[in-house]
Amino acid sequence: MATADWDVRKLRVLRTLDELGTVTATAQALRMTPSAVSQQLSGLAKQLDVPLLEPHGRRVRLTDAARLVLRHTEEVFAQLEPAEAELAGYRRGESGRMRVGAFSTAIPALVVPAAQQLRRRHPALEVRVHQAEAAQAYELLARGAVDLVLSLAAHAPPARDPKFTRVPLLADPLDVALPARHPLAAAPDLRLADLAGEAWIYGSSGPWSEITTVACQAAGFVPEQAHAAADWPSILALVAAGMGVALVPRMAMAAE
Repeated sequence: MATADWDVRKLRVLRTLDELGTVTATAQALRMTPSAVSQQLSGLAKQLDVPLLEPHGRRVRLTDAARLVLRHTEEVFAQLEPAEAELAGYRRGESGRMRVGAFSTAIPALVVPAAQQLRRRHPALEVRVHQAEAAQAYELLARGAVDLVLSLAAHAPPARDPKFTRVPLLADPLDVALPARHPLAAAPDLRLADLAGEAWIYGSSGPWSEITTVACQAAGFVPEQAHAAADWPSILALVAAGMGVALVPRMAMAAE
């Protein structure tokens, strides 16, 4: 004996008719025409091979077979409706998993506060963080290992690259880190060019090294690298010890 085709959409029409009592009210509730409601119910009756409606005065009412069908489908609706609500939340970005690639200073300054806020607003949304600098971050994004990346504009792919969509997020100012007793530490109008003769501290490679050298060159000088350090705590410790000066992104200072 063949199994009947249980069409959920048509079963929902049948259940709504049972709740509201008339084809007209059912059509209004489901944003259908009365003719469409009748067609759905007629089609369901053919699929199940049982009569679902019978005349009752000027109206129709459900048959015993229809009530039997509804009795067995309530459990199905009890499972489907929460699933539909959860799927709707997923489509709105309120549930599921979001994988974020971000460079080191962006994680404490931007990613962690955003993840905490998302957790409060959408507890069903899981955020996973992958620390990665520009080259690795875009490789992860290209192969689908992360859903979005936070990167420096200077190291982002060209805006016309069809693989990615770029969205400007914010401008992170660069501050000059000077030893507390440096003669220019309290200067009200300090310019980068005023530090041309200083010993500079920055990394041997990487984005912030390039940003430092490009900024200094734009100010008219090539910075003399006295010390090479790869992380901000080390750079700031060297500055505090009076061993040189450095350009530091404000996000890095906020994370300290």
